[in-house]
Amino acid sequence: MKLLFEVDKKDYAACTHTYVRDSARSIIIRNGKAAMVHSLKYDYYKFPGGGIEKGEKPLDAMIRETREETGLIVIPESIREYGYVHRIQKSFHDETECFIQDNYYYLCEAYEHRVALELDTYESEESFTPEFVDPGTALAANRNAMLAYKHPVMLERDIRLLEMLKAEGRFV
Repeated sequence: MKLLFEVDKKDYAACTHTYVRDSARSIIIRNGKAAMVHSLKYDYYKFPGGGIEKGEKPLDAMIRETREETGLIVIPESIREYGYVHRIQKSFHDETECFIQDNYYYLCEAYEHRVALELDTYESEESFTPEFVDPGTALAANRNAMLAYKHPVMLERDIRLLEMLKAEGRFV
């Protein structure tokens, strides 16, 4: 899979150990809008997906996380690799820990029907709500949330990805 870009905060010089947690995310575009998860609490958008569990393949994690966060069922035959974003920074939780993550993105389609959401605690606390959103709306919300949200690097990642997809003409 090709590297799309890197987010390197270069803030980890004092770190003594690393923590690696890769993730897999879906890019589902329908009628010029992207399937995204809207945090109603902080008013930002993210692509559906999350951490790859031990022994889980990235594709399986993407399918599972997309279903849990949006209720959308990915059509397996439609999945195509898009690329990955490499992220490295000091951990949010431990000043001595360097956090490293490869975020694998897949272009895919989903069936029209949805199933019930299966949100974890933090997702419920942020009032995650699945939406098909115009990329301009998501970009504006994420840029606005950059100053207030506790993890702006995640917003930066999705802003850059939305800009790439938009420049490629994928939202027509």
